[in-house]
Amino acid sequence: MQHGWVIATALGGAAVSFALLPWPAAAFAALLAVLAVYVAAVDLDRFIIPDAANVAIFCAGIALAVTEGWRSDPFAGLADALLRVLAAGGFMWTLRFVYARATGIEGLGLGDVKLAAAGAPFLAWDALPLALALAAIACALALSGRALIRGEAIDRSRELPFGAFLAPAIWAVFVLDRLGWFAV
Repeated sequence: MQHGWVIATALGGAAVSFALLPWPAAAFAALLAVLAVYVAAVDLDRFIIPDAANVAIFCAGIALAVTEGWRSDPFAGLADALLRVLAAGGFMWTLRFVYARATGIEGLGLGDVKLAAAGAPFLAWDALPLALALAAIACALALSGRALIRGEAIDRSRELPFGAFLAPAIWAVFVLDRLGWFAV
């Protein structure tokens, strides 16, 4: 793993977070950016998502939910965040199970399932599917681009580092949502 790009990207994500968002959301976004880059780097290098990174993302998201609900009702914010964790993790686990049963191929690793659940407290209900869609589209474009450049066929049994796309997508959608891009 080349550490230079990892450090520069993590610092860049943190700087963007502080430049765009008010306190304390900026601090949580900066931490999420650093963790997302770490997850992406490890997943690209070893095809795993460290449990410690998932735990850190989850804890930061729960702390955000409690912090933002502090003045009104921290327990309501916490309960809602935990429901999003269950929904995101449950959706990804179901997708993993159904795909494996239908194809005989493990399409999602458990690390990806845990990452979706861990990042859910950062995302509003309507932002959850956007983060998953952004990650899936980015992953598909990267896979297609690599195959095109190398002149290879796309092999659906080939292992992909989906967490390398999901973690940054969670950060990007969190920041964009806080900027009001998804407001109705």
